[in-house]
Amino acid sequence: IETVYSVTTKHTTPEKFFIEACDEGADAVLAIDRVSNEMTLTGKKDVPPSAVTKPICGIMGTIRLVAGRFHVNTRNVGSLLGHAVWKAVDFDVVSYKKTVLHLSEIQSQENKTFLSMINNVLTTDGFYFCTDFDLTHTLQRLANTSPDFQEMSLFERADQRFVWNGNLLRELAGQPELHKFAIPVVHGFIVMKPCRINGKIFEWILISRRSCFRAGVRYYVRGIDSEGHAANFVETEQIVLYEGAKASFVQTRGSMPFYWSQRPNLKYKPKPIISKTMSHLDGFQRHFDSQLLIYGKQTILNLVNQKGSEKPLEQAFAKMVTGMNNGMLNYIAFDFHKECSHMRWDRLQILVDTVAETQDEYNYFMVNSEGKTVAQQRGVFRSNCMDCLDRTNVIQSLLARRSLQSQLQRMGVLNVGQRIEEQAEFEKIYKNAWADNANACAVQYAGTGALKTDFTRTGKRTRWGLLMDGWNSMIRYYKNNFSDGVRQDSIDLFLGNFAVDESDGPTPLRVQKDWKFLTLPIIMLVAFSMCIVCLLMAGDTWTETLAYVMFWGAASAITATIILFNGQDFVDAPKLVHKEKMD
Repeated sequence: IETVYSVTTKHTTPEKFFIEACDEGADAVLAIDRVSNEMTLTGKKDVPPSAVTKPICGIMGTIRLVAGRFHVNTRNVGSLLGHAVWKAVDFDVVSYKKTVLHLSEIQSQENKTFLSMINNVLTTDGFYFCTDFDLTHTLQRLANTSPDFQEMSLFERADQRFVWNGNLLRELAGQPELHKFAIPVVHGFIVMKPCRINGKIFEWILISRRSCFRAGVRYYVRGIDSEGHAANFVETEQIVLYEGAKASFVQTRGSMPFYWSQRPNLKYKPKPIISKTMSHLDGFQRHFDSQLLIYGKQTILNLVNQKGSEKPLEQAFAKMVTGMNNGMLNYIAFDFHKECSHMRWDRLQILVDTVAETQDEYNYFMVNSEGKTVAQQRGVFRSNCMDCLDRTNVIQSLLARRSLQSQLQRMGVLNVGQRIEEQAEFEKIYKNAWADNANACAVQYAGTGALKTDFTRTGKRTRWGLLMDGWNSMIRYYKNNFSDGVRQDSIDLFLGNFAVDESDGPTPLRVQKDWKFLTLPIIMLVAFSMCIVCLLMAGDTWTETLAYVMFWGAASAITATIILFNGQDFVDAPKLVHKEKMD
């Protein structure tokens, strides 16, 4: 059920903003002084009658740009999970300052650019929040908490890995009395579907939480950072609710956790480079120490190719797992493309069967209808490919189905001997939701929908699916080379990895492109055009025509070679974060 309604109200005067609390019947009002930037708690009686009133869902937070502070309102959508879970689909970025006349022309232009970058992030689909339920934690983590934890505000107890507006809430975070206005926002994918099998209605939910640590876009953020945070790390939880009972199965995905990069350089598939200067095992150890503490045992499913440019990455990963020598860490390499070549996608069952015993050992989290915990998940599968998108999502959907089969039988929804695959109506919901999850994660990281979703949706690979994969791959190529620098800068600005200085000093945005950036493409275009013209308007003799064509063709080819050789100079690279910080 999707409804449109407001949770709270914002009142605006020339001097202040007043935001009412979300709690029903609450008198608390957050007052923000537009001049001093001070935030205080007041009551509804202090809101001037002359204030302009507008319904909103809440405040995503505040951010400092060239023109001063701005705050971001969220509004619009709600759907139910016992608690109202909201998807933020519309945002207002409102300036504290009433005018920008105090800015110089350059500052004004940069402020517009920064605003555009904030909107670039906000318009990326997949921001969710809840005013009375913690979306950042799995059901098992929430069940294993102390009474003190339950007394904390949502912001205080949230898993900071998944709070995408943590930077925007810093000012509210410093004042505990204002925490009720600090609502954590997660980024990823959430779907909630009422389903029916054997006449029994249950709710099936899929939640993917993207980490805001080492966040970014496909080719500019790979591997790990110095604290062990992996790029494109996503925690995916599948939940079933039936007659008071609940069950959950958690999986993770994330970039191979050592220091490697794959910067765009105009080539279709840039060669990945493993760092020779960083201490890989230190970062690797930090990553898995954290993962083992949070999730328990880990089985790594490495789905990259075991030949070509991906082979050294697989070998490095396997070597580091061996070097860590931890019995709680299990490593399985499965060459997805080799095993499933020539449309043999049925061979994925080989991997599912290989890990079946381990999956049974790890189990899942389950609470019966009396509220008693009858099962705990003791480990997770950590899947990865190069991007942790297309191949990874396919495998995760198969493992999640196997877990769901056991959960539904244990809850009494499925009868003995029945299989999920035979339930046509539910299978359609299940496959489409996992394909939508793949698309959401892919758009957020790679800029396009996922590849291989025809298999996830239908259970088989199709020729049309291959064509769509080709189209998406072309779009990815363009975005990765010519627009991802701005996307990376936008994410870094939003998450606070880059802070804007309000002074009149130059910002990294003012960096000018090298002369090659414009000159060489123009020369190549002119040369190629002249080559075509010479072919269409032949000279007096064929030898004359051939000479002209060869000259301009050679000029075009030589220029194209120089451009490709200097490919990294021609791509859209990030400007706001230094290269060494990105590596």
